[in-house]
Amino acid sequence: MKKAINYWAFAGKPIKESMLLAKQAGFDGIELTLEENGQTGLNSTAADWEEIANYAKEINLLIPSVATGLHWGNPITSDNATVRQKAIQIVETQLKMAKTLGADTILVVPGLVAAIFMPDFTPVRYDIAYDRALDAFNQLKSQAESAKITIGLENVWNQFLLSPLEMRDFIDKIGSPYVKVYFDVGNVIYIGYPEQWIEILGNRICKIHFKDYKRAIGGLDGFVDILEGDVNWQNVMSTLKAINYDNWLTAEISPNQSLENTATAMNKIMKM
Repeated sequence: MKKAINYWAFAGKPIKESMLLAKQAGFDGIELTLEENGQTGLNSTAADWEEIANYAKEINLLIPSVATGLHWGNPITSDNATVRQKAIQIVETQLKMAKTLGADTILVVPGLVAAIFMPDFTPVRYDIAYDRALDAFNQLKSQAESAKITIGLENVWNQFLLSPLEMRDFIDKIGSPYVKVYFDVGNVIYIGYPEQWIEILGNRICKIHFKDYKRAIGGLDGFVDILEGDVNWQNVMSTLKAINYDNWLTAEISPNQSLENTATAMNKIMKM
């Protein structure tokens, strides 16, 4: 297993500066993000991405995956057909960006029924959201297969796909080796146990996000430094080894958390 850090940890610093900081902190890779604007924006070009890829090679830093936060404002399950179409286009752009950068996975929010931190969001009926998401990823899987880039559906606070059984069955209905689960260890603590999700999802997991969460604090403030929350890291690592997971572990932390401390904590966990 190798460790990476998500670009959001750098509070919008220039991409090359962030990549160098990640390298200096001891990370093997960086997870870049598709944004609305900028060098990795919706209107950026292959040349923009090639420049980043070349710099990554220059400093010997890998780019395992491409995430995005754009699906929160453009959910693939929206009641608005225009929004759903933009969501599809966002995934398509992620696939192109990942291909150019040499990443093998994109992180995608699989849709919203609602969102805890978006109080003005009008909830979508669960069964309708499910059917829309299933239809969208059945539509997108051929593009992922052609690009040989995996679409990793992340478990997030979206009031959707709320159990490992449901997530497992959703992936199986799509039935593609290029549509899997991007499993976030910290996101699941408020409703379950990551080691159980890992064991049930098994080889449907393509990538792992590392962060920690403290139930006693709750809400968004409950996300704390890795090794400071309620994740049982020994169980997580034992279960990952039991399912023969040998892929990236990517820290998704806030900019006020230390890169060096995060890297040190991940090193400790990887030795468990």
